[in-house]
Amino acid sequence: MESQRTFLFIGFLLVSFLLFQQWNMDNNPQVNTETSATTQTSTNQSANNDFVPQSSTGDLPVANVANSRQIIDVTTDVFSVKLDTFGGDIIETKLLNFKEKIDSDNPFMLLGVLDGNQYFSQSGLIGLHGPDASSDGRPTYQAAQTSYQLKGDELRVPLTFVKDGVSYTKTYIFTAGRYDVAVEYQIANNTAETKQVQLFTQIKRSITEKGGMIDQTYLGTAYGTAEEPYEKYSFDDIKERDLNINTTAGYISFIQHYFVSAWVPNQEQQNNIYTKARSDNSVIIGLKGPLENVAANSTHTISSTYYMGPKDSATLEALQTDLDLTVDYGWLWFISQPLHSLLMWLYGLIGSLGLAIIAITVIVKMVLYPLTKAQYTSMAKMRNLQPKIMALKDRYGDDRQKMGQAMMEMYRKEKVNPMGGCFPLLLQMPIFLGLFYVFMESVEIRHTEFLYLNDLAAMDPYFILPILFGASMFLMQKLQPMTVTDPMQQKMMTWMPVMFSVFFIWFPSGLVMYWLVSNLISIAQMLYIYKGMEKKGISVKS
Repeated sequence: MESQRTFLFIGFLLVSFLLFQQWNMDNNPQVNTETSATTQTSTNQSANNDFVPQSSTGDLPVANVANSRQIIDVTTDVFSVKLDTFGGDIIETKLLNFKEKIDSDNPFMLLGVLDGNQYFSQSGLIGLHGPDASSDGRPTYQAAQTSYQLKGDELRVPLTFVKDGVSYTKTYIFTAGRYDVAVEYQIANNTAETKQVQLFTQIKRSITEKGGMIDQTYLGTAYGTAEEPYEKYSFDDIKERDLNINTTAGYISFIQHYFVSAWVPNQEQQNNIYTKARSDNSVIIGLKGPLENVAANSTHTISSTYYMGPKDSATLEALQTDLDLTVDYGWLWFISQPLHSLLMWLYGLIGSLGLAIIAITVIVKMVLYPLTKAQYTSMAKMRNLQPKIMALKDRYGDDRQKMGQAMMEMYRKEKVNPMGGCFPLLLQMPIFLGLFYVFMESVEIRHTEFLYLNDLAAMDPYFILPILFGASMFLMQKLQPMTVTDPMQQKMMTWMPVMFSVFFIWFPSGLVMYWLVSNLISIAQMLYIYKGMEKKGISVKS
């Protein structure tokens, strides 16, 4: 019984540590996004001006084009995007269907400049005749208008640049309801000689210092290759060693809590994945396609796809077979993925995410009921053996060998497995951890209201759920009287409900609600199991 309680305590500590680790990032001070349009644009231009694309010959100088560049505003049903005609990059993206904060009308800014921290999507053409590889610096494109708005199913935003008889048209293609944007380059070679170009696509992001007492949800880059479908590459990794990987297909991405941005190249060609740490405290992860020849007096098209939006597994997998792995469920992904599908199915059926969380908790507890019954039955039997165990201790004293032999003989006669209470609990832990990752990675939970809670992804503002959770733990302890004799362990177990109530104050209310409902079901199952045992003449009292 003592070992069972110790294991339970360790299990709770493990899960609580992971909960606090993941939730900690949302309690860090948020940067101020309420910057004036003039100041924001100026900062974007300044930040983008020092960008230099990666080429086979190294970094290239950047011309001063501050007077000729323009910022193009693009609005769709899901985006508010700013394009910089210098380089034709995406320098700001706001997700219109996601609020910055629960009590704010400002949309969530995914890309842009926040308090000097840069986050851009960049692309261009290098190679022997690529305009981004010119000694004059990156091209400044021309646009027919300074603002575009989606009015149908598709919006095309063309940017043009002409040099030495070659016309380059960079077109962003936005589709209604979609967070992926096609980027298409059309090269019209109007000269008598073949031109050689190479597409690069990359993500530039400032290195963000993590706050809090311990590590947070992963914030950094990740990539996929034909051999490695998902590999994280942190800021520290990039500073330590640049990537230089050739692969067929693949992708690159930048991951943060709930959201991701990713470049998906042509999946039938050979691509090069690279990284670089910059002197301005930023990092770059990028892709280079193969060198492509544009014959004289011909037109050639090169394209890629950029995703910038929520972590939606189905959408990401449709773009690239491995991209859904950026919804990082950890090493228990094979448990978390079906649990997430079940949660979303229940949400669609019930229409309330709060009720769906309760429903999936009930389903999981019912599925695990045979293990729960085995656990509590074994614990009750072990508790009944405590007087006999104490008698054996008095009889054999310090002779541990004889004591052990006598106890094993007693377990055999009584048909009791001393590990019978721990083993079922051990089997349940992967389910609990799998659900933990589901709750932490599900963007659907973010800013979702339920009852008095205005955000299931935020802490309970009135501390009602943590208090009820502590009370449920206390009741469970009363139903399972402690048999440990060590005073220190007794105090530790007595104060556990208080400890976890305090810990759970800062956890997402949806997660605390899951644990509370799980405890309540466990109490009901415990009473039912004990009642059945008493009918069979098995005492469940200490």
